[in-house]
Amino acid sequence: MSLNKDDVLRIFKGTEALLEGHFLLTSGRHSSQYFQCAKVLQYPEYTSQICSLIAEHFKNYEIDTVVAPAMGGIIVGYEVAKLLNKRSIFTERENKIMTLRRGFTLSKGEKVLVCEDVVTTGGSVFEVIDILKQFGAEVVGIGSIVDRSNGKVNFGYDFFPALSLEVISYLPEECEICKEGKLELVKPGSRKVF
Repeated sequence: MSLNKDDVLRIFKGTEALLEGHFLLTSGRHSSQYFQCAKVLQYPEYTSQICSLIAEHFKNYEIDTVVAPAMGGIIVGYEVAKLLNKRSIFTERENKIMTLRRGFTLSKGEKVLVCEDVVTTGGSVFEVIDILKQFGAEVVGIGSIVDRSNGKVNFGYDFFPALSLEVISYLPEECEICKEGKLELVKPGSRKVF
């Protein structure tokens, strides 16, 4: 079964993965909506269906390895790599710096697809791209489940999200939700924000 973007949004709503409230995003921005992809990715059927959209988009690209930032991108990267029959590795933070660990390495000229769960500002993906450049690897594209920027983030490479929509986010000092003072700010994601 091939999904369209409306189907992906229905899956998010059906798994209660699209949260409404007052959220602190990994980027440090505030928003009234939060995409908790882990609630979708707990279901292998949905994971496979959504990631197949990404794999289908990149199937004719020359790819050696799929790289994803931990934590949110690991399952996405693995599933896309599985569908493309490619190697899957991930980056993670060590002392707040994104790095390759666990003996993972990349070769000069290795062709890499970067996969992420949610893109808001693209911060984690840009950090992964910097790591890939340090190894001399070549980025061939970026895939994600959700693009909250509705295409505003420009990575400089082909970017394919399974779901793209504009979700308003605010700098903390400009947050309309904070100004109303009715909802407590919560941080539901995996990464601590300081």
